[in-house]
Amino acid sequence: MTAVLAALAVVDRSRETELLEAALASGAHVVLEGPPGTGKTTLLRRVAAGRDRSFALVEGNAELTPARLVGHFDPALVLSRGYQPDVFVDGPLLTAMREGGLLYVEELNRVPEETLNTLLTVMSEREIVVPRLGLVRAAPGFAVVAAMNPYDAVGTARVSSAVYDRTCRIAMGYQSAEAEAQILAQRAPVPSADWRDRAVALVRSTREHPELRVGSSVRGTIDLAGINHQLARARGVAEDDWQVGLDAALVALSGRVRVDEASTRRPEDIIGELYATHFGPGPAGDDHTVEEPRPGEA
Repeated sequence: MTAVLAALAVVDRSRETELLEAALASGAHVVLEGPPGTGKTTLLRRVAAGRDRSFALVEGNAELTPARLVGHFDPALVLSRGYQPDVFVDGPLLTAMREGGLLYVEELNRVPEETLNTLLTVMSEREIVVPRLGLVRAAPGFAVVAAMNPYDAVGTARVSSAVYDRTCRIAMGYQSAEAEAQILAQRAPVPSADWRDRAVALVRSTREHPELRVGSSVRGTIDLAGINHQLARARGVAEDDWQVGLDAALVALSGRVRVDEASTRRPEDIIGELYATHFGPGPAGDDHTVEEPRPGEA
């Protein structure tokens, strides 16, 4: 168990870990709310491992129907044996209920309303009536933990007050610069501590830039370092090469950020500007601009 917990260690999340453990011990259901890349899933896996509880993960999207969440009768076996309990295939909800485990629902605000209503009943009563199967009661220890990004409005729906009334909320913002530097050092190769700190500062600055609605999470920093390492090897240059770092930053970050509608600039222009701010100007006074592709070019 110690090895498992070490592998699932969450950097700079001791307070959130304590809060989640206390909420689950009290029998509460929990919503972890915060932007992507803040360690919500890793935090829950660590807590589940520490309590020896099973862990069922469900991706919230428009295709998550009640049947996919709860389970279904095997059609082939129903034809030969009828609607018997032993031909029912448990979905993640029933699996977590029977085992007294955790049901983790990612992207809660993308779950269809009909499916959310199924969860509401279970969270309130800790039991569910499944047609032709009957009543299923949750074993002790069962809890629903959901995660959501409150800043993402694309393809999402407003979470109802009924959900919040049945859950406790733990807000998870971005970690400190020191914590993100520690995460980066654990997850990707870096040329030096100075380069690592500059990369972390670059990514963190995307979250505060006035022309960006959405900045990058620490995942962008990890990808930046990984691409930088591989690109330097491919080009046969030092890993702290300025141009290699710029190209890696453009690849790792330009798709993660979202430019404000009022801005006339492209993500590449802003990332290039921020890169020069944190890593200095190019060797020949490069103005860090990125040329527009010509018509017909890929």
